[in-house]
Amino acid sequence: MKNAAEVSPVAGAVGVPAPGAPGAGLAADRAALGRAGTAERVADVLRDRIATGSFPPGSRLSEESIGGALGVSRNTLREAFRLLTRERLLVHRLNRGVFVRLVTTEDLDDIYRVRAYVECAVLRELGEPPFDPAGLAAVEAAVLAGEAANRDQAWQDLSTANIRFHQAVVSLAGSVRTEELMRAVLAELRLVFHVMADPRRFHAPYLVRNRQILEALQSGDAPEAERLMASYLEDSRIQLSAAYGRRVGGAGRPRP
Repeated sequence: MKNAAEVSPVAGAVGVPAPGAPGAGLAADRAALGRAGTAERVADVLRDRIATGSFPPGSRLSEESIGGALGVSRNTLREAFRLLTRERLLVHRLNRGVFVRLVTTEDLDDIYRVRAYVECAVLRELGEPPFDPAGLAAVEAAVLAGEAANRDQAWQDLSTANIRFHQAVVSLAGSVRTEELMRAVLAELRLVFHVMADPRRFHAPYLVRNRQILEALQSGDAPEAERLMASYLEDSRIQLSAAYGRRVGGAGRPRP
């Protein structure tokens, strides 16, 4: 005979868990499942818009206009905002609303610190050559895309190609979690580049260095690739941090 604590609270019900049993109360969460799935898709759309600069840093996101354009409820949109806030792409300001986050110079230095930890570690742990051919092909494709964008003077495409280069390098680790971490870090870094007025200045000089890292990997020289990457990231941090500091100044917002 069942203990009273194990008896379903609904007489004759089938599949209703007893109070305290695993799964108890989940029926009340059913309605939230569809909304959560939709919120993630809305977050994907907004994340892409932020990445391309459609919503620049410091801009306010209107619940009414975005919700109306996407045809989603206020609750769903707010959940999407929460997801992107956890990713440090948005910030909620009390009684003012939700804004695309403006990265501080301290944030920028920390972003580069994380990049150096991750990207250099990936190259250090590659093991013995030959390395993954498909992974190297992705790195090469990003290098070629950057060089083509530079020739075509397509500066936003150049920026995108450079981001993809670093993502491809990290993908050589074969770790889904590491790739997810780097996607979040690089998405935050893009907020910095959207503030800067001249993307060519911050990406074109590194095309040669991207190719040098690629060639070191193609030759099987991971230690050289790591050395090149460490120098690359430190030079980039110094250059970008100084320029970004001048751009945002002490007011915490981009200067005109």
